[in-house]
Amino acid sequence: MHSTLDPAYLTPTKIIDSDHPSVGEYAQSILEQCASDPVATAVALYYKVRDGISYNPYVAYHREESYQASNVIKRKKGYCVSKAALLCALGRYCGIPSRIGFSTVRNHIATKQLIDLIGTNEFAYHGYTEFYLNGKWITATPAFDKKTCERHGVEPLEFNGETDSKYQAFNPDKGQFLEYLVDHGSYADIPVNQIITEFRRKYGDELVQKWIDAFDSMRGIAQRRFDQEEVVN
Repeated sequence: MHSTLDPAYLTPTKIIDSDHPSVGEYAQSILEQCASDPVATAVALYYKVRDGISYNPYVAYHREESYQASNVIKRKKGYCVSKAALLCALGRYCGIPSRIGFSTVRNHIATKQLIDLIGTNEFAYHGYTEFYLNGKWITATPAFDKKTCERHGVEPLEFNGETDSKYQAFNPDKGQFLEYLVDHGSYADIPVNQIITEFRRKYGDELVQKWIDAFDSMRGIAQRRFDQEEVVN
């Protein structure tokens, strides 16, 4: 079934460390429940990551450790790419070919502090997981956990393993939620340098360097709490 696929989609990497013991432990209960059904396994893994890992956009984007699956499990929080990397690693551990997709998006629901920080509601290299199921690639987007969605007045994104699961175009009050602007393609690993290069191009060297310095010193931005910031509707 997988013979024509790039073997990298089942291979562990330093970041997508699907061979790490903690990744196996995290996936084990799912495997026990779903037996040999890859679709049911992918769906169960999705919900485990969506709600088991809290959404937090304040991460050290320039460090591999911020995306490393085993580290995301340890910290129990991460932003869209961190959570997508974990879901990808879990998929590979369970024998499901998995990769990471990226897009630049316009997010209409965020916090005032986050938008003030970056100066725009456009977010470069928004990440999601792609599973190879029943002969095709299916998108799964585990970024926003249920509690975050409730706080922002957005329905949690569901995943059935059969159709692409991307962010809703509208929130329940018919306000715009998220638009996909630019497709950056799919990858077998997290292109950290490529992400930072695009951040510098989009947000400016000065601002990105400010982020890097903040996380290297663990002050300022690094100490922010997204779950306590002012919601923008």
